Amino acid sequence: MTAQKSTSKEAVTCKKNPIGPYNIALVSDFFCPNAGGVETHIYFLAQCLINIGHKVIVITHGYGDRKGIRYLSNGLKVYYMPFIVMYNGCALATIVASLPWLRKIFLREDIQIVHGHSTFSAMAHEALLNGGLMGLRTVFTDHSLFGFADASAVLTNTLVLQYSLANVDQVICVSYTSKENTVLRGKLESKKVSTIPNAIQTDLFTPDPEQFFNNPTTIVFLGRLVYRKGADLLREIIPKVCEQHPTVRFIIGGDGPKRVELEEMRERHNLHARVTMLGMLPHNQVREVLNKGQIFINTSLTEAFCMSIVEAASCGLHVVSTKVGGIPEVLPQEFITLEEPVPDCLVEALLAAIERREKGQLIDPAEKHDAISKMYFWPDIAERTQLVYRSAMAGPPPYWKNFTRRYYDLGVGFGILYITVVLILMFWLTILNFFDPPEKNRRQTEDETQKKSQ
Repeated sequence: MTAQKSTSKEAVTCKKNPIGPYNIALVSDFFCPNAGGVETHIYFLAQCLINIGHKVIVITHGYGDRKGIRYLSNGLKVYYMPFIVMYNGCALATIVASLPWLRKIFLREDIQIVHGHSTFSAMAHEALLNGGLMGLRTVFTDHSLFGFADASAVLTNTLVLQYSLANVDQVICVSYTSKENTVLRGKLESKKVSTIPNAIQTDLFTPDPEQFFNNPTTIVFLGRLVYRKGADLLREIIPKVCEQHPTVRFIIGGDGPKRVELEEMRERHNLHARVTMLGMLPHNQVREVLNKGQIFINTSLTEAFCMSIVEAASCGLHVVSTKVGGIPEVLPQEFITLEEPVPDCLVEALLAAIERREKGQLIDPAEKHDAISKMYFWPDIAERTQLVYRSAMAGPPPYWKNFTRRYYDLGVGFGILYITVVLILMFWLTILNFFDPPEKNRRQTEDETQKKSQ
């Protein structure tokens, strides 16, 4: 288990700490109002860091009409940047074009630490590079696992991860499996990589015993309907389980390119009355859907942590999951059934869980919720994260010439490309500093702070 226990129930309030306070920018393409594990992680981490006493802002791209500056709960300031979104929720990687925007924000907010999230986020990697060249400390959290053999993984590991993390001060992974994966992919020193699990706010994921015991046997799936999340496995599993168990129902929440194939499966096997497709769910409706079931199925083909199984367990559901990535580290054995990502194996595991449900052998949902509340809670995650921030601040100050040296050491080919990018960015920074001096921005920030205090 990666999580540490606490004697207190889940709480939003956090203890004041002796570290910092720091001015922190959390940067990612993935944030509210979008729903997902990274989005949830950033939001609750920001809330708890603010409660501890740090100044936190979030930088992400715009979502529809949501552009500019917005304020969320607890005074969390969010910059929704007017960047072009290209694919799968990620902004177009511009390298140079984002520098004036990010520089202005970092100076106006007096940022000390830039914390990027997700390997898939172009904004996060650009912010880490630009922030490092401005002399700011940088931290990166990796939420995903990648392979080493296919072309996309090789390109991502080489072009993005190795060079992007070469000059990052500290790295955080959400499981020990994820740490090993990131160290190998990024060619990092293991001493600068920390393992801090995800968490959930368990008071938002409470069980409903009446539905758990009185509803017909229902299996719930919540996740993006994409290949990596095992949507193809789900498509093969559902007809086989429905054929062998005539009363079981399925609820599928989520959207993605594989949704059409699942709807075709439902049509082909005439399962409209037994398989409910809900589409994309707002985060505040997840508990309501989970409470309709007794069993949660996770079919991911690769996963660093998987917050959805923790949310399901907190609602009292028994979890049946593929045995991949960091998933075996997340829940106790009595809370989860692990199988290889093979349809027949998962079907047998689901049928066994259904039998246990019908015989009343599943763990009481209230007991399971209490146990999860003591394993995963945000105040603990925030306190451990600020220790990583302290390590980043304690290291030597970033210097752009060291960036070029590390890029060269990683390989002449792509190294020259990244060195060229650094030289262009430093030239661009010099021009910006001349026409828009950093001292001017800091004075404006101080004047605004004084006006607010008055």
